[in-house]
Amino acid sequence: MSNREQYKKAFSVLQTSSDFTLDDEKMAILKKKAMLRTFAAAVAACFVIVGGSGTAYAANVGGIQRTIQLWMHGDQTDVTIDFDGLGNYTMEYTDTDGSVREAGGGGVAIEADGTERALTEDELILHLSREVDVSYNDDGKIMLYFQEQAVDITDKFENDTCYVFLNGTEISLYVTVLKEKDGAFHIASSPNRYLQFKETEPGIYTSY
Repeated sequence: MSNREQYKKAFSVLQTSSDFTLDDEKMAILKKKAMLRTFAAAVAACFVIVGGSGTAYAANVGGIQRTIQLWMHGDQTDVTIDFDGLGNYTMEYTDTDGSVREAGGGGVAIEADGTERALTEDELILHLSREVDVSYNDDGKIMLYFQEQAVDITDKFENDTCYVFLNGTEISLYVTVLKEKDGAFHIASSPNRYLQFKETEPGIYTSY
């Protein structure tokens, strides 16, 4: 996945309401913000907390470092992830070739009254645990990855948009994938319905 794609996926905006809470575990991704972030070989993935172990204070003041497991195209890899307490994270892991990779991201939540706040560590982990990735495989097919699932969506696009329902172990997702002419992908997911995309600025798409 290119840096441009990663820039467009770096930040997510989550919205809450009086009957829509994290405790209910029904958070839906309602918007995607494009924020310029520097990635050194980033990858979209699913995080799973490693049973409360491997937690320590990171070097950055007020930050937390955890060792967690990452679903990477159906395979799990141990990663070290740092949370800065401001709604951002950075992670480091070793890929199957033995190369050390780094990635990062973050986001904000918009409350029912319109106020904006940084995502908490738990909200970031919950969001990342439901992350969906789309990329080309070695055979040129377009693959959609969610946890241990890998779905070939090459022939599912109509007018450059694809809709896929994913039945996960803890949550099921309605996934919308938009493909640009340059091959970049935009992904939006919700446990309730298929989201739509609109181009708010040239090359910038928002889901609703």
